[in-house]
Amino acid sequence: MQKKAKILVVDDETIVRESLRDWLDDIDYQVFTAESGSQALEILEKERMGIIITDLVMPGMDGIDLMKRAKEIVPTAEVIIITAFGSIPTAINAVREGAYDYIEKPFCPERLALLVEKLEEHQGLIEENISLNKKLEQRYEFENITAKSPKMQQVIELIKVVAQSNATVLITGESGTGKELVARSIHSQSYRRKKPFIAVNCAALPESLLESELFGHEKGSFTGAYAQKKGKFEVANRGTLFLDEIGDMSTNIQVHLLRVLEEKEFTRVGGNELVKTDVRVVTATNRDIKKAVTSGAFREDLYYRLNVVTIELPPLRERKEDIPLLAQHFLEQFTVENQKKTIGFSPEATDFLLKYEWPGNVRELENAIERAVILTKNSYIEVGDLAQDNPILVRSALSGKSLDEVEKNYILDVLAGTNGNNSEAARILGITRMTLYNKIKTFGLTVKKLGNG
Repeated sequence: MQKKAKILVVDDETIVRESLRDWLDDIDYQVFTAESGSQALEILEKERMGIIITDLVMPGMDGIDLMKRAKEIVPTAEVIIITAFGSIPTAINAVREGAYDYIEKPFCPERLALLVEKLEEHQGLIEENISLNKKLEQRYEFENITAKSPKMQQVIELIKVVAQSNATVLITGESGTGKELVARSIHSQSYRRKKPFIAVNCAALPESLLESELFGHEKGSFTGAYAQKKGKFEVANRGTLFLDEIGDMSTNIQVHLLRVLEEKEFTRVGGNELVKTDVRVVTATNRDIKKAVTSGAFREDLYYRLNVVTIELPPLRERKEDIPLLAQHFLEQFTVENQKKTIGFSPEATDFLLKYEWPGNVRELENAIERAVILTKNSYIEVGDLAQDNPILVRSALSGKSLDEVEKNYILDVLAGTNGNNSEAARILGITRMTLYNKIKTFGLTVKKLGNG
């Protein structure tokens, strides 16, 4: 079995070092030991591991000094402080100065294992975020944003200006228009670009979980809180925190968010200690926040705090000049990913791309191109590849009529062809009788049956 992460254990007591080494080795970590701070630094020069467990009080160099020196050698290293009961205040101060957490003597193996596991998970998220940002860095630079329409050029110019400031930004637009893309572009061009970009979907979590996700929690603050957890405001420190679907945030959490924006500090769930944070907040919504403020669903003071700069993204149907560019970009991307030899679009497919309204915006276009690349057997994408099993969508795009209008006429045609036989019409349409009944009711359809002669 492959060993897990490398861990350096530093303690001047032999029995503590050996106990920790044995416990961690049993759960498949690669363990190195040192009896002093100076020996630990020598080991770090050769084996740059990311987790250090060190005693707080040691002869010569103490745990806090070791932590500071170790981070000069391995900036991404995280430190867990071992402390006796009487030194807890000093250990807390160590956490304020950069330690991940502390553990008291005597400690149990289960508690230590859980703490190390949480730390490893935390580091994994940071590494994943750094890796993702490296991969996407070029994509989010202004000159590489796929757009030439006047509306998007205005957006790009605004991003250029906003990126150089520290102002909060509210990004608005329909679902699928690329709000996170804009947020990442702002981050990648700001002075915070080397620090984390953390995204949170406020609509994806219930209030209690969202509060813990944003602000973290203390051990024992609720059932299942077996250890302290750092929230996204801590993880994203000195970087950018992107809060998507901010309009779905409860008014209770809105109060906490407002305080963080104004005071630059917060408390973890179940805690009293103030935690300082330096985070740039970028938010996004597809809702009408002004209406939410009027109805009382969104705090007016928070709205004005978030709305320092607003970037409104146009839907894809209002910037059709960008569709061929985006389609080609996605085609090249998915052709490489799927090892296909697709080289372009047929004239009919291009016509389809330009005439279809794309209610799901860029996200729908991206998904359609990916699916077409995977399913096509040709060198060129055809209309059928873009809208397989959806004749209504094809007719809508190529006729220039709305999807509802085409669907209504198509259902009428099928009903007329079956002489009003709902069961047969549903079978032809590929839907259930109940779905057909609902559509007949929605569209107000009336079919005259032919007589028997």
